[in-house]
Amino acid sequence: MKKIKKHINVLLELAKVRITFFVAVTTSIGYLFYSKNLSIQLLVLTTGVFLLASGSSALNHYQEKETDALMLRTKSRPIPSGKISAQLALLFAFILVLFGSAIIYFSSNFISLLLGWLALIWYNFIYTPLKKVNALAVVPGSLIGAIPPVIGWTAAGGGPLDFEIIALALFFFIWQIPHFWLLLLIYSNDYERAGFPTLTRIFSNQQLSRITYVWIAALSTWCLLIPAIEITANKITVFVLCLLGILLLWKTKGILSRYIERRIFRNAFISINLYVLAVILSLSLDKLFLQEL
Repeated sequence: MKKIKKHINVLLELAKVRITFFVAVTTSIGYLFYSKNLSIQLLVLTTGVFLLASGSSALNHYQEKETDALMLRTKSRPIPSGKISAQLALLFAFILVLFGSAIIYFSSNFISLLLGWLALIWYNFIYTPLKKVNALAVVPGSLIGAIPPVIGWTAAGGGPLDFEIIALALFFFIWQIPHFWLLLLIYSNDYERAGFPTLTRIFSNQQLSRITYVWIAALSTWCLLIPAIEITANKITVFVLCLLGILLLWKTKGILSRYIERRIFRNAFISINLYVLAVILSLSLDKLFLQEL
């Protein structure tokens, strides 16, 4: 029993389930934005997206096995630690991508499947190699996080270029940039040890902290634009989102301090992720229950 559990944990780690679960959640937000109701189709679709994203993550483990072995944060991952062979990890990734793709197609439509493939291609074959040669790769790489809500929107019947879903996708795009840079500020030595070009080699930690805070401010400003872009007109939701934006700026202002520590970056990293979850929850409740108020 312990051996089976150990193997399952290895597969879950390959799939990066904490990240891919969030991908499934953002997909469901796009679906709810268009349909404004819960359905079996939503459950099946998000399962497909979860499997496809998990396959993409497992493939990423295979692609970065050499650099993972050089970083303290990642050297215990399944492939560099020898918990699973690279060949088996690649096979696992292929199976997940195959099943995930089939579920997305049969539960929605070909446009949603194409968007899923676009996210996989962009992550594994554009962003992954690009971040090894350019310190600003995270900017185009953030497109990956903007695609899942569009998958949900199109699966529910919307168009991929509809204004409302593009506005929501922009929110997730903006979020990923300070999310990654805070991670970089926490693990900068690790990234440099693995040979990645990093902004910490160009800017001091204090300078990069200020740049990151500008992006955090841009993310929170999105809340103030909610009424203008007509994602919601409900006054309760607008108030909550504005309050969340102000709270985010307050909770992360420590990165502007002259004397900064890794703990401050870690707290800001947690705050920005909790903020995004709170925004998702607020908008979901708005679409499900508050539209008529």
